[in-house]
Amino acid sequence: MERVSKMVSEKPVVIFSMTSCCMSHTIISLFSEFGVNPTVYELDEISMGREIEQALSRLGCNPTVPAVFIGGEFVGGANEVTSLHLKRALKPMLERAGALWV
Repeated sequence: MERVSKMVSEKPVVIFSMTSCCMSHTIISLFSEFGVNPTVYELDEISMGREIEQALSRLGCNPTVPAVFIGGEFVGGANEVTSLHLKRALKPMLERAGALWV
């Protein structure tokens, strides 16, 4: 849990993903379309991936990927990020976190 907190506090946007997850790819693409360069941790490619996935589960991430953090705060998964985008609330969050400049 402490490791996840440290990882998400170091960058404005952090996405925990798996290379085989199509929803993760979609969310990463959405951020890229905004011009945001998120830090992406592919849990199936890093040594502590399994432990991080378990910590995400304890944080309430279900499913565990994609797990999106903006400004160090857990935003949610694909459904929550898409909903924020449709409500036009995602862009202001990214601006506040310093991930997007207009």
